Amino acid sequence: MLKKFLLAPGPTPVPPEALTAMAMPIIHHRSPDFLPILEEAKNSLKWLFQTENDVLILCSTGTGGMVGSVTNFMSPGDKALVVRGGKFGERWTEICTAYGVEAINIDVEWGYAVKPALIEKALKKDPSIKAVMIQASETSTAVMHDTEAIGKIVKKYPGTLFIVDAITALGVIDLPVDKWGVDVCVTGSQKALMLPPGLAFVSVSEKAWKFNETAKCNKFYFNFKKERANLAKNQTNFTSASSLIVGLNTVLRMMKAEGLENIFKRHARLADATRAAMKALGLKLYAKESPSTALTAVEVPAGIDGGALTKLMRDKYGVTVAGGQAQLKGKIFRIAHLGYFDTFDMIVGVSCVEMALKEMGYTKIKLGKGVAAAEEILMKF
Repeated sequence: MLKKFLLAPGPTPVPPEALTAMAMPIIHHRSPDFLPILEEAKNSLKWLFQTENDVLILCSTGTGGMVGSVTNFMSPGDKALVVRGGKFGERWTEICTAYGVEAINIDVEWGYAVKPALIEKALKKDPSIKAVMIQASETSTAVMHDTEAIGKIVKKYPGTLFIVDAITALGVIDLPVDKWGVDVCVTGSQKALMLPPGLAFVSVSEKAWKFNETAKCNKFYFNFKKERANLAKNQTNFTSASSLIVGLNTVLRMMKAEGLENIFKRHARLADATRAAMKALGLKLYAKESPSTALTAVEVPAGIDGGALTKLMRDKYGVTVAGGQAQLKGKIFRIAHLGYFDTFDMIVGVSCVEMALKEMGYTKIKLGKGVAAAEEILMKF
């Protein structure tokens, strides 16, 4: 028997309570039974996003929310300032290009966070820029950008929206959408929200809704104006992912019971323990600054095949972590600690790294050293 452990940054493990709820007989999305379910979900999402704004519920992955965040507020020929510090920063550019929006890229060396001063400089140089697009947590590099500082800058420009991909940040770190001036905030179900893939969530400010009135990008499925109108009636524009939304209410109740502050503390503790463990093993963290609380990226030691390492961990030991993307393929591995994770999930992950590296002939590994370093931190609740 091989017991499997999912320690990748999406999809992430789903609590048994949510799996049980989603296994209940399916409810028709236009029936009266579904109305209170969606009402609970939309109100609880406001709590999670720390916003008074509507939070739209889309049947898609987080990328669908990103697409809609471009097409519903921009027009062909508009300019968007895009921070590209990893694979998902590049995705903002790719989406803009697909819909005729001019992406003005701020390219940040992978492993580093953007300097907010660069954004301020770009906006001063060209106030016609309609949007600033960033990742709160760049999943490909495990680096966090300073969302709060950038929000303060963008607030000074009434003609510019602040659009944030918080797919691996929301529900992990304190990200008060209204307080920080985030006009459009996107997340997905399969990260900190502890659900299977299939839902995207987008909060939209009143400032952004004014941009929506003049936006001319083509759109059909991701029509936020129609989604907002339907949400007021506790419906979605198209077919609702009703079982996922039932599960959503279950996990949001769990999160409310834990409390936002405790959620943020738990994630910080897991992240600190994982990073300490990797350092104790003599491994280098890939994030050179502002490491993400959602996941830890680790450089593969010289002489070790990164692809073979993650394959060994998965196939022999049953532990799935993520490898590197694009130019980092085979060069890093990424251990997640967001969502339905706690103390002993990280012990399993660290132990597996030790055992797999030793099996592959990495002689610098001392079994138990990383686990011991993690335990010192994980014991401090």
